[in-house]
Amino acid sequence: MSANLYDLLAARFPADRSRPCFLLSDGAEVSYGALENGVGRIAARLLAEGVEPGDRVALQAEKSVEGVMLYLAALKAGAVFLPLNAAYTPAEVEYFRADAEPRLLITDPAAFLAGAPAEPLAKSTPRAASDLAAIIYTSGTTGRSKGAMLSHGNLAANALALYDAWGFSPDDVLLHALPIFHVHGLFVALHCALLGGCPMVWLPKFADAEVLAGLARATVMMGVPTFYTRLLANPEFTRERAAPVRVFISGSAPLLESTFAEFEARTGQRILERYGMSEAAIIASNPLDGGRVPGSVGFPLPGVELRIGGGEETGVIEIRGPSVFSGYWRMPEKTAEEFTADRFFLTGDVGRQDPDGRVWISGRAKDLIISGGYNVYPKEVELVLDEVPGVVESAVIGLPHPDFGEGVAAVVIGQGDEAALIAAARAQLAAYKAPKRILFVDDLPRNAMGKVQKNLLRQRYAELFIG
Repeated sequence: MSANLYDLLAARFPADRSRPCFLLSDGAEVSYGALENGVGRIAARLLAEGVEPGDRVALQAEKSVEGVMLYLAALKAGAVFLPLNAAYTPAEVEYFRADAEPRLLITDPAAFLAGAPAEPLAKSTPRAASDLAAIIYTSGTTGRSKGAMLSHGNLAANALALYDAWGFSPDDVLLHALPIFHVHGLFVALHCALLGGCPMVWLPKFADAEVLAGLARATVMMGVPTFYTRLLANPEFTRERAAPVRVFISGSAPLLESTFAEFEARTGQRILERYGMSEAAIIASNPLDGGRVPGSVGFPLPGVELRIGGGEETGVIEIRGPSVFSGYWRMPEKTAEEFTADRFFLTGDVGRQDPDGRVWISGRAKDLIISGGYNVYPKEVELVLDEVPGVVESAVIGLPHPDFGEGVAAVVIGQGDEAALIAAARAQLAAYKAPKRILFVDDLPRNAMGKVQKNLLRQRYAELFIG
């Protein structure tokens, strides 16, 4: 029996294929029947273009319905989908082209569909659960980008677990304002909706007016923390506007506890924060029913084994389970380094698991600061700083220091006095954890999913203590 992911998704499409799948911002709708037809036609063209099972098909284009059709068509044809950020430069794309060697690189999926055969491909190419479905390249902040290999079985297991964990049903309507070159928008959000045969309010990107209008039609919203801070900054986002939505889900970057609290005060609802990564999709989630604790990413999903490495209370999070990827594309040595002998994946995230089983993330292992021989976890310091009046958000980094090896520094959005803020931190933290310098800025550098790029901050302020 084939384990092709497309067959799993299509089997859950509504029996009435005239039901809308995409609700567009201009008022138009695209039905599940039109989606199915477009997928079949593009799959037929992929085969006509010589795409064989296992071949890579790359897409670099702005978000569109046709882009989704291409992704699903690649699955149906047995190809391996390679999504690329539309903002990548030609030099960056050339790296991915040379590394993944895609049979096709498509930049205009609408035109590709227009040139597809009129007769859609009837049957999917059979695939085993272990066969590759997609390659997702990581950001490559510590070296050249690595392609995480995700199989049909990996993606199916995660999609089914999330559908149940978040209580999806055919009655839901998902507000989708995320990009589709990333795990969050392409897999997490899209798969949940398709498994329910649900409509999606389909927005090209986050825009206040369109999101506020979309909330009136939606029952679920998925977003990055920036989405929620932008909503809270808009006085038109009220309790009444949020009322139709049964759950707001946040991920891809840490959610500030202050954002969590302000959102609850404004709407009466608690944001559901979860934890994931390219190599395993979603790993842990706060519960749909029960306590959602600010600062915690909740409990491991069913089927996910999670442990803290090193035998300490806080350490690198290690995971094993059906959604964990098989390795990095054409990097067997790197793959071997990232897995333990018993096949737990070393996530690179530092955290702890409390006695109740909840998971708490302290930061990335590469962001760990060792100052004077003591370990400093940036998240612990950031939580203290973010509570100080006048601080909107902080990013704590380690910088070269002539005496301590690394000195703790904080880059802060907001206003305040450096000496007073350092004193406030020292009142709650051991002296070695408190920042030695605090720099005030208007914005923090972020990647496309809203994560603060601490590597850029470390480069920018490398001379702070040694200049």
